[in-house]
Amino acid sequence: MEHPCDVSTKKLSILNSSGEKLAGILHDTGSKDLVILCHGLTASKDFRLLVSLAKTLSNAGLSTFRFDFSGNGESEGKFEFGNYSKEISDLHDVVLYWMQEGRLIKAILGHSKGGSTVLLYASKFKEVNMIINASGRLDLRTGLDKLFNKDFLDKIEAGPLILKNSLGSYFPGNVFHVTREDLMQRLSIDVVAAVQTIPKEIRVLSVHGSEDELVDVENAIQCDSLIANHTLQIIQGADHLFSRHEEEFSEIVKKFVFDEV
Repeated sequence: MEHPCDVSTKKLSILNSSGEKLAGILHDTGSKDLVILCHGLTASKDFRLLVSLAKTLSNAGLSTFRFDFSGNGESEGKFEFGNYSKEISDLHDVVLYWMQEGRLIKAILGHSKGGSTVLLYASKFKEVNMIINASGRLDLRTGLDKLFNKDFLDKIEAGPLILKNSLGSYFPGNVFHVTREDLMQRLSIDVVAAVQTIPKEIRVLSVHGSEDELVDVENAIQCDSLIANHTLQIIQGADHLFSRHEEEFSEIVKKFVFDEV
């Protein structure tokens, strides 16, 4: 149910444990309850899906905070491909900041790489009892052939690779380099094992598009079999970005946050 209210929007930065400023946007409805929104690989807090979701949740009376991980968007730091541990640390710093400000962290949502990050976060930290994984990947060894040329394992020995987008093209205006260290860091992370340690006190929702062209929907189905307290929602016809299904996506998330799913 929506509760019309005045929403103030404020840009601010939070210092992470590495001394870097993380840029973010607070949509404040006056509610102490706060939902934190996390973007995916090469994206930012201004990713259209997160902006749309923030509006939906604000209309329902919830405050939201969307931010850029270090090395992304307007945040300080260096872009890294396999830095899941750094993103978990960034997220923890953000959670602690808002808790110290007197906020109640109602839920954390992550999209794509951010989905994997919030699942890993829930396996390590227990402060937040509601986690939403949107289009996240469980097996980080998969999908690499869509981000690089097929012979990437041979080529990376000669030097950094250039990351491609979900359409198989290079990013216009931005060049994202991936080093061998970056790649090995990603390949060393076992999300499958981590999600099985998420305690049942933490409710997890996985939302995935049936036509996800980048991260197969099987990842969400596998989450449903591995996570103790899990809800699965597959949006029929939706792609990786929920491009034509933003409203349906936002409604599913809102209902879960308000315990209606």
